[in-house]
Amino acid sequence: MLELSTVIKELRNELTKSMESAAGEQLRFGLGPIELEVTMVVTHEAALNGKVKFWVVETGADAKASGAQTHRVKLVLNPEVNGGSPYIGGRGRKGED
Repeated sequence: MLELSTVIKELRNELTKSMESAAGEQLRFGLGPIELEVTMVVTHEAALNGKVKFWVVETGADAKASGAQTHRVKLVLNPEVNGGSPYIGGRGRKGED
């Protein structure tokens, strides 16, 4: 299982690599909303300051064996770079929005 924050961090890293690897390309793709659907397990630590953690279950993993319940969650992420929507592709041209 992976923490939800790790999954989102790795998604961010992959999108950044896509932007960087496309430098110099003429064809550009605007990056719109990203829908990420995951199967999760929610755990709660029984300490005084108990924390709730969200774990993403890998495909085929059997979380029920540990007594946990799984939940399907869909997140919609709106990526931004410098306050605007990023492009995955080459450099911008004059007049492009």
